[in-house]
Amino acid sequence: MFTALYVIGGLIVLVLLLHLMGPKNYNVFRTVEISRPKNEVFTYLTSLKKMDDWSPWAKKDPNMEKKFTGNDGQVGAISYWKGNKEVGEGEQEIKKIIDGERIESELRFLKPFKSTSDCYIDVEELTNGHTKVKWGFSGTNKFPMTIISLFKNMDSMVGPDFEEGMASLKTTLEK
Repeated sequence: MFTALYVIGGLIVLVLLLHLMGPKNYNVFRTVEISRPKNEVFTYLTSLKKMDDWSPWAKKDPNMEKKFTGNDGQVGAISYWKGNKEVGEGEQEIKKIIDGERIESELRFLKPFKSTSDCYIDVEELTNGHTKVKWGFSGTNKFPMTIISLFKNMDSMVGPDFEEGMASLKTTLEK
């Protein structure tokens, strides 16, 4: 009986230690250079509906259920999705637009697990009519993600999707 209590107590202490050691925050982003003027790129990127043209997750489930509320491209616009196991269920809401520079939104994942992340797109003018786009998301790891992140970090989980999205955005805008 006491042995079982010691084992259970030891496991609880181990889980708590792993949780305390795990990373508390994440910030995953990728950048791309696009051969288009900054104002064209920025205007395109404010649209949640157009995001389906380049989003890697839209390609993973082309039959996902989509709903839009609010005025697309403006603060308060919301894109809701419900798809297969690869894309889950959630919504993205535009929270802030710094004209010509940055779009901030909140990602609220409902399935496969609940979480909230801050999503951002930064746009920077380069020379010769080129534009640098930085797309990313950040947030706080909560239990059990703090422990999971010790073994597989957020960048390795979603970084390849961001790379695919940036490549697709470049192709879409440079047509």
